[in-house]
Amino acid sequence: MCGIVGIVGITPVNQSIYDALTVLQHRGQDAAGIITIESNRFRLRKANGLVKDVFEAKHMQRLQGTVGIGHVRYPTAGSSSASEAQPFYVNSPFGLTLAHNGNLTNAHEVRQSLFENDRRHVNTTSDSEVLLNVLAHNLDLAPGLTITKEDVFKAVRNVHSTIRGAYAVASMIIGHGMIAFRDPNGIRPLCLGKREVEGRTEYMVASESVALDAVGFDFVRDVAPGEAIYATLEGELFTEQCAENPSLNPCIFEYVYFARPDSFIDKVSVYSARVEMGKKLGAKIKQEWEDLDIDVVIPIPETSCDIALEIAQIIDKPYRQGFVKNRYVGRTFIMPGQQQRRKSVRRKLNAIRSEFKGKNVLLVDDSIVRGTTSEQIIEMARDSGANKVYMVSAAPEIRFPNVYGIDMPTANELIAHGRDADEICKIIGADGLMFQSLEDLVSAVGMGNADISLFETSVFNGEYVTGDIDQKYLDFLDELRNDDAKLEQNIAQELANLELYNEGA
Repeated sequence: MCGIVGIVGITPVNQSIYDALTVLQHRGQDAAGIITIESNRFRLRKANGLVKDVFEAKHMQRLQGTVGIGHVRYPTAGSSSASEAQPFYVNSPFGLTLAHNGNLTNAHEVRQSLFENDRRHVNTTSDSEVLLNVLAHNLDLAPGLTITKEDVFKAVRNVHSTIRGAYAVASMIIGHGMIAFRDPNGIRPLCLGKREVEGRTEYMVASESVALDAVGFDFVRDVAPGEAIYATLEGELFTEQCAENPSLNPCIFEYVYFARPDSFIDKVSVYSARVEMGKKLGAKIKQEWEDLDIDVVIPIPETSCDIALEIAQIIDKPYRQGFVKNRYVGRTFIMPGQQQRRKSVRRKLNAIRSEFKGKNVLLVDDSIVRGTTSEQIIEMARDSGANKVYMVSAAPEIRFPNVYGIDMPTANELIAHGRDADEICKIIGADGLMFQSLEDLVSAVGMGNADISLFETSVFNGEYVTGDIDQKYLDFLDELRNDDAKLEQNIAQELANLELYNEGA
């Protein structure tokens, strides 16, 4: 999952983009980048690491300009090498740069077509660079030395007809302005904001509304599926629907885990959605586990805290914070090595022993992916003196890989793939295990917006809304995503970088 930001203004944007990326840091801790336009030239800084580490004072001073885009990344397609950090740019037409959240499901074919038919070279393994070159090629087809709004919208329509998958995009053209657009299914989120400065309107797009809040922009609306936004350097805003059959199918995992609770995505409050998840799951526990001798409800921080509080109220048991979280350790299920994930769990959480000793504990988590973390947390609870440890998940069993921008494991690495709840319970060492039903999850999130008729729920049921995913593609994805392949990609990329360095030296 990645986070994107774009601003067209009349005041310097470097600090605003930095602040926006900081509040979107939860969407990716692998790399960060900002690019601005100043004196008709791109000013770029990007590198591996957290926002606070990538951008020093000297970098911020160079990132001058009143228009810019930013990106925080963790790797989905491609490697985690610094060369894969975004934004990317190309020099034709005019000078074009792009940041992308999502994943293209036909990137391999499009990459080949770009080379064979359009004579465009894609220099990295990133599907975002593929997307950039598709957009660049279609903008290049416009006649003359200027680009009109009609040219922009025609280019985006052609992008929609060429690529498949999930994508929310912020892009800039030197001398013209900012383009932002969203895939026709609205899988990945994107919102629009504005603020008035010195009698002029500044515009901003971002992955989550919380980024607008952080820098003083007013939320205007969500960008519609398939819609394109074009904000010129003169402060004009143009919008147009560029997809033939758009449909709002947002990724439900945004609400379960990824998004901040203070964000609104497609009119749904993430916080309210999680409260409803707790109500649904609490009712299920009360009905099916009424005979269990639960003493205390403890969340596995932080996403599940609001969910656990609702559960505790419904089953009439005390709510306690039993774990202290170290906020400076990255998310474990997106770490590239199994051994690294195992080591990080103990660094990430520490148990408050007094809350466990001699008690039958109900642990609440937002989801269970590989099961590695769940197993170790249950072990920590027992080591802290718990008599019995029950676990519930606010999400259903995750049985299928995600192909739309979440770097989940391959199917064989998912603990729920081919297993039922009882088998999973034994593997993680719990005394009882319960999952939220998919029907209840969809109902909990959907209460916030009745216009959403279908969520993207493929990780739970294997139904991919783009309609282009088959077993052949999933097998191909397995090869890209397994831990060994990632390690080999990173090593190969670093060796290639070293060779280029030695040649230049």
